Amino acid sequence: MQHRVIDAKDVVIRFAGDSGDGMQLTGSLFASMSAVYGNSLSTFPDFPAEIRAPKGTVSGVSGFQVHIGSTDVNTPGDFCDMLIAMNPAALKANAKWLKRTATVLVNQDAFDDQSLLKAGFKENPFDELGISDRDILVVPISELTAASLADSGLDKKSVDKCRNMFVLGMACFIFDRPLEYLFGYIEGKFGKKHPEMVEPNKKVLSDGFNYAANLQMVANTYHVAPARLEKGLYRNITGNQATAWGLMAAAGKAGLPLFCGSYPITPATAILEELALHKYLNVKTMQAEDEIAGICTAIGAAYAGNLAVTTTSGPGLSLKSEALGLAVMTELPLVVVDVQRAGPSTGIPTKTEQTDLNQILYGRNGECPVVVVAPHSPAHCFDAAFDAAKIALEHMVPVVVASEGFLGNGSEPWRIPSMADYPEIRPPFAKSAEGGFKPFQRDPQTLVREWAIPGQKGFEHRVGGLEKDHNGVLSSDPQVHETMVRERAEKIRRIASVIPPLEVKGPEKGKLLVVGWGGTFGHILSAVEEAWEKGLEVSFAHFDYINPLPDNTGAVLSGFDKVLVCELNSGHFAGWLRNSFPEFKYLQCNKVQGQPFLVQEILEAIEKALKEA
Repeated sequence: MQHRVIDAKDVVIRFAGDSGDGMQLTGSLFASMSAVYGNSLSTFPDFPAEIRAPKGTVSGVSGFQVHIGSTDVNTPGDFCDMLIAMNPAALKANAKWLKRTATVLVNQDAFDDQSLLKAGFKENPFDELGISDRDILVVPISELTAASLADSGLDKKSVDKCRNMFVLGMACFIFDRPLEYLFGYIEGKFGKKHPEMVEPNKKVLSDGFNYAANLQMVANTYHVAPARLEKGLYRNITGNQATAWGLMAAAGKAGLPLFCGSYPITPATAILEELALHKYLNVKTMQAEDEIAGICTAIGAAYAGNLAVTTTSGPGLSLKSEALGLAVMTELPLVVVDVQRAGPSTGIPTKTEQTDLNQILYGRNGECPVVVVAPHSPAHCFDAAFDAAKIALEHMVPVVVASEGFLGNGSEPWRIPSMADYPEIRPPFAKSAEGGFKPFQRDPQTLVREWAIPGQKGFEHRVGGLEKDHNGVLSSDPQVHETMVRERAEKIRRIASVIPPLEVKGPEKGKLLVVGWGGTFGHILSAVEEAWEKGLEVSFAHFDYINPLPDNTGAVLSGFDKVLVCELNSGHFAGWLRNSFPEFKYLQCNKVQGQPFLVQEILEAIEKALKEA
């Protein structure tokens, strides 16, 4: 066949198989390699929700989608240009994401009668799924991997684990990816502890590449040129890793030790694991026995003068609610990172949503406001975590970082910043006890109280969950209680003066403003850009700060006839805006499926909103 190399602006590849097929590693390696090559990219790991789901079943399929481009890439892509399916269940679970022009690569050795039956197929899976018109490559991957490693001395189980590297080699040929980065990864991973695995993995990777090249299995291969990125040193980073690094950067800027007390929970555990690697940066981590202990140890660390952090997801945030109220009452700096997942209760632990927002805003007893910051991309998690820590430390308040599984597990290229470009963090340490220390006496401008570290003579004071007056004396006086309640709320409201104003992409006045928060950023931006290409009158504003809202929020909203709020819940942020600015007309675009938006879904909502009288 005539072979052509096609210059593509962007491509989307989806790797899928059983949890033991190594598709998460394969996808992340392809993404990291593309980042090193210089492409813009966005990833979407899609884990099975069941622990040890039966092998070969649709519920046990693990997927990893990578979108690489030579221009800006804002989403992992709605549909894929290539699907690699290691078994029939993976094909069945992911066929709906195929483009009409997509290529499908399947492992012929896994498509036996028993596996087809287990996945729910009767005879021909391609006909039954209606995808026979796609470019389908049926390759005996298991057999070829075994042949590649016949002289390696590895046992059958170890050989089977190398199938993903054969597939990765084929993908590298089809999408014109250099193998050198992968060779370096293999040497780094196995070189010290398992040197016997270095050469077999490099060989099977090369054999997969050469198999696809020599047999000319595909008529076309694709070249995606490096993107024109701002000059600097880049690395591929996940949102959870970026969050951990942002917190460490803030601790360094504040000159404080960092303490993280947490209980492992999907999908937030990776933050605790990352922080635990950096003891040399004065980071202390504690894996507590439960969620309550995690936040309580963090509150104790805040009292003792640390940048205190606790990490969790929705069910854990529920358990932390009383102690979070204690942090509000004591006015101690605390950062709570909530990497949201699908609920309620245990819900679907591996799936993403934005369904914790009402809990974050309202889920405590009494008048108990907290600052809420929301990152909008995996790389932005660094800045969001840094800002959250700065606000917590300088204003003596708890701050919740409303992240999401889509952001925490997803990745993108991140330009490594210079810490000289980040502002200093100046906690309001108590300096003078002359006249007696009053722990809740406030700065008249910011209403921030001073932070007295234990062990300082003359700064002894009470903390705890009972109401106190400005002197720190326990009080049940109704007027004292109302004064303290209003001051705590007003302190948070005044933080609006130090956060960036809300920015509008597109005209500042018009028929429709689309707004979102958190990880919906890339999908909304892509939908709005498509709407502009169609000549539609629409603008976009994204909220990185939920409480307090930016000072200019009302002025921005007033410039538009209608506001379309897009979020992965039933309308939490729309309700927050209605409560804050009831005078405007709000429409909603909601999705509660444990999956990110499709760009097309938002575009359709925009078109519908503009058509409505």
